[in-house]
Amino acid sequence: MFCNQCEQTAKGTACTQIGVCGKQPDVSALQDLLIYACQGLSVVAHEAAQKGVQDKATDLFLYKAVFSTLTNVNFDAERFVPLIRQAEELRECMKARLAPLGVAVPAGDAASFTPAADLAGLVAQGEAHALASMDPDADIASLKQTVLYGIKGVAAYADHAALLGQYDATVAAYIYEGLASSLRTDLDLGAWVALAMKCGTANLTAMQILDAGNTETFGHPVPTSVPLGHRKGKCILVSGHDLKDLETLLKQTEGKGIDIYTHGEMLPTHGYPKLKAFKHFFGHYGTAWQNQIKEFAAFPGAILMTTNCIQKPTASYLPNIFTTGLVGWPGAVHVAGGDFSAVIKRALELPGFTDEVQGVNVNVGFGRNTVMSVAPAVIEAVKAGKIRHFFLVGGCDGAKPGRNYYTEFVEKAPKDTVILTLACGKFRFFDKDLGDIGGIPRLLDIGQCNDAYSAIQIAVALAGAFNCGVNELPLSLILSWYEQKAVAILLTLLSLGIKNIRLGPSLPAFITPNVLGFLVENFGIKAITTPDEDLKAILG
Repeated sequence: MFCNQCEQTAKGTACTQIGVCGKQPDVSALQDLLIYACQGLSVVAHEAAQKGVQDKATDLFLYKAVFSTLTNVNFDAERFVPLIRQAEELRECMKARLAPLGVAVPAGDAASFTPAADLAGLVAQGEAHALASMDPDADIASLKQTVLYGIKGVAAYADHAALLGQYDATVAAYIYEGLASSLRTDLDLGAWVALAMKCGTANLTAMQILDAGNTETFGHPVPTSVPLGHRKGKCILVSGHDLKDLETLLKQTEGKGIDIYTHGEMLPTHGYPKLKAFKHFFGHYGTAWQNQIKEFAAFPGAILMTTNCIQKPTASYLPNIFTTGLVGWPGAVHVAGGDFSAVIKRALELPGFTDEVQGVNVNVGFGRNTVMSVAPAVIEAVKAGKIRHFFLVGGCDGAKPGRNYYTEFVEKAPKDTVILTLACGKFRFFDKDLGDIGGIPRLLDIGQCNDAYSAIQIAVALAGAFNCGVNELPLSLILSWYEQKAVAILLTLLSLGIKNIRLGPSLPAFITPNVLGFLVENFGIKAITTPDEDLKAILG
């Protein structure tokens, strides 16, 4: 086993015995084998694309297969088997389509690999194709891993978008190119830097079509006050990221006396008009993914996990948690096809909340439409000196020490600054009352991690209003990372030329000193230090 794709990887190098996330060695091997199978598929599909041959169904499979290997998605070994076999089947189908065209498929083990007949054999194959050494050159291996992990993030967003009917063939075309290229040993550092930037561009497209899917289906988010308390009654908790699953559950529970609560990155869904219209869509429970073991154990209803991040359920709530989509945990009931009747049945069996707790309220719904609707007031406040600086403080949360930096940073940010936030990193400070500046809230929740697209559009629009580049705006990015979607977003920001990003709580284990030096020299990337030192460096 060798896995270094997340921020919490063991000893800051790699998990080699068992994943810090709970991933077992057999699952790690099967994930590596699935990536290898997708690399083989990509060799053929990339060649096909050069001849104008592309298959949407294959593209959609690719998204799901690659997304399945992202941190905290699927821990169920058995569910990787059909994906591995389907990758081979689709590869051979693509070869068959190329044969009449006289196209010679590039030779290589991955493009002709045959999966073993049983699970033990597949695990052994996966161990033979572990990602421990992607290239003999450490710096090229570093960039190969950066591209691979970025691709996992791109695939996740592309899969979310596809569920809402959104598709762009150029996204799959890049993933094929990137995965096929990762098998090559003839590309130099410059070529891999270019592929990393191209990954960022592909991710921007994936986030754009996901944004279109969300907003065209559910409306543009509007400012909404969300209760953190609860009311008496039966209840279901929804975690993950998937808005379509949430809508389906809301429809299926309507009139059944069950309240729906969000957890983690589902908090921003309360701002979407078509979702908030459901009267039993009540409030938010808990905080970020890494706290779920304590929070889920205390929740008195059923729990639906729609995407990452799932952790090993304890015995106390294993009967209450259900997975759907690509999520899996051995022993947890998996529901498919949008049929949540088992979840509803369990919610009705459980006691639900027996009292009412008011709690505080938090505000969501500050996507690009909302922010830009008050752009004139924001611009005037900046010109008048009432707003000195904007900070985008967001990204992934996690359990590793050092993340209290983000809480302290927001608390210590001067009162003439505005905090934009997104993703689960917000839970370090989401319930703090920072006040407002002339009616403009100082804390603006833009949304989920994929709403980085919205944040980018806000920055671009403000740059246009001030007639300057994004890097000349009074805007600083203070980001936290944990898994591969964050890698994809970082590559997107770099591909747009955005500089001087501060990143923490620690730098990726797969980044070598030379690659880091390149990022520092060309993009001004900095590791976070202390809130006081970083605020002083930024504001003077």
